[in-house]
Amino acid sequence: IDYTNIIRGNRREELGLTEYEQLPDKEVVKATIRGGEVRLRPVLLTAITTVLGLLPLAIGLNIDFIGLVKEYDPNIFIGGDNNMFFSPMAWTIIYGLTFATFLTLIIIPAMYLSLNRLKVWIYKKMGWQLKSNI
Repeated sequence: IDYTNIIRGNRREELGLTEYEQLPDKEVVKATIRGGEVRLRPVLLTAITTVLGLLPLAIGLNIDFIGLVKEYDPNIFIGGDNNMFFSPMAWTIIYGLTFATFLTLIIIPAMYLSLNRLKVWIYKKMGWQLKSNI
């Protein structure tokens, strides 16, 4: 949202709008799309690396690193005592992060546009002057 507001502010300056003139709706949509495009890669990279990093913990993959170093035998197996405790936590983080990524990339920009349109509509309906703080 912050980056989208920066884009909107820059566009207001480019168009030479006063503090009581609003950006056209098309410009707000373009700013929101541009903000989403710029933030898409960092959000997806962060989410994907975290999910992939937690998958071994979620499925219960165990590696004996001490045995790997001393005897060159990693003794890899799935399951074990620590799987009972940490697997549910890992799955919770994976599902939560996946849902939060969806919210961040899809729902938040849609709500941003909807609330902006609602605000402009209310101000016009009430006859108030909408001062831009962006």
